[in-house]
Amino acid sequence: MAFAIDEINSNSNLLPNVTLGYTLYDNCVNLGIAFRAALSLASGQEEKILLDNTCIGNPPVLGIVGDSPSAHSIAISSILGLYRVPMLLYYLERVNFSTPFGDQVSFDENGDVVPIYDVMNWLWLPDGSTKVQNVGEVKRSAFKDEEIILDEDKIFWNFQSKKPVRSVCSESCPPGTHMVRKKGEPKCCFDCIPCSEGKVTNKNSLECTSCPEDFWSNPQSDQCVPKKTEFLSYLEPLGICLTAASLLGTFICAVVLGIFIYHRRTPIVRANNSELSFQLLLSLKLCFLCSLLFIGRPRLWTCQLRHAAFGISFVLCVSCILVKTMVVLAVFKASKPGGVASLKWFGVMQQRGTVLFLTSIQAAICTTWLVSSSPTPYKNTQYHNDKIVYECTVGSTVGFAVLLGYIGMLAVLSFLIAFLARNLPDSFNEAKLITFSMLIFCAVWVAFVPVYISSPGNYADAVEVFAILASSFGLLITLFGPKCYIILMRPEINTKKAVMGRGAES
Repeated sequence: MAFAIDEINSNSNLLPNVTLGYTLYDNCVNLGIAFRAALSLASGQEEKILLDNTCIGNPPVLGIVGDSPSAHSIAISSILGLYRVPMLLYYLERVNFSTPFGDQVSFDENGDVVPIYDVMNWLWLPDGSTKVQNVGEVKRSAFKDEEIILDEDKIFWNFQSKKPVRSVCSESCPPGTHMVRKKGEPKCCFDCIPCSEGKVTNKNSLECTSCPEDFWSNPQSDQCVPKKTEFLSYLEPLGICLTAASLLGTFICAVVLGIFIYHRRTPIVRANNSELSFQLLLSLKLCFLCSLLFIGRPRLWTCQLRHAAFGISFVLCVSCILVKTMVVLAVFKASKPGGVASLKWFGVMQQRGTVLFLTSIQAAICTTWLVSSSPTPYKNTQYHNDKIVYECTVGSTVGFAVLLGYIGMLAVLSFLIAFLARNLPDSFNEAKLITFSMLIFCAVWVAFVPVYISSPGNYADAVEVFAILASSFGLLITLFGPKCYIILMRPEINTKKAVMGRGAES
């Protein structure tokens, strides 16, 4: 500054008839000393100039160049502002103007002029000489970051492609990945991290976007696709096998029913209570058919009907077996002296009433269950994130347990009564068949419970269908197989004489 003032004073053309002066003060990095120096300079006390003892008037100071530390300069400027003395450094920080050449001039926080750099291009001329040409500039203002302005048409690129070189830290992130900034490097440097399953991105995305509930990301994670659906379908091998088994069982029941109706007047049919046999065959047909409700995509009506139809059909079947067992036992007692009175409690009307009453209880259980907490279809995504497993929730677990428990109670009761009657004379050997059939029935459903609980999704439906078919085939074969064999293959023993020869006719 001192050098600049001396140069200005020595050149009369710059400031004619004006001489500049200056006074230097050292504040010794002490704010108090800086205050005293500023007041002394502003009041002109060193030159014995008084301002009428009122501090009114213009001090003989045009301006003060502040200290480089901003704390001292700001503090001093607040005092000098009372005397209207400008402080150059504090003022220059806010100066922003343009030169006649179009350059913008501003100062940084240190009072230094923000530089402007020219970008020069070194050209090779045809004669072998070189030339330096201005092709742009780099500048920074007080209000903007550094910016580069290039005239690319003037730039000579010494490359075969004649195109600008690429100056990037990281390549663009492709779809399916998102950008993660590298630590300790410029913000343009990043890694491309693949999106996790169930999320997708487009090009140069900062974050991955989760797919909607019923959608999942494709292998490339660049778009959401509908989730695969899974249920026990009629079109898959397992569903086809179970459907075929169900229809086969229904067909066999119809054939056996036709055989029994055609031979209804033969001793073997009449000796085994033909009416209960017909009811039992009809209930077995319902058991086979109700298994079809467990196959196919679950709907509200199939979820509500499947367990109700299953429960009522099996109770009807087991009730017929229970009454049939009790009739066998009553007939045997009636064959003994003084036991005729026992048949009064097991006449035709009593048999029908007992079957109807026991079945009505199950119907009431199903109705209460459906009204209070009905089974509903449910989209389960817990087993597989990329799949929707359609299944039926049982609604009330208590209702489902009571339904199975009631069937189990009747089955155990039938088994116990048949087991007690297993040693009856040979003409009453149906008790042995009932014992064996109920043993198979109970074994199937005892094994069903833990397997059903541990089976996920559509496999639980397959397990239940298998249990229904296995128990139904067990009852059909054990109860009606021997009779059909005698009717069709051994007609010579299907006579009253043959039956009477083996014991009393039931």
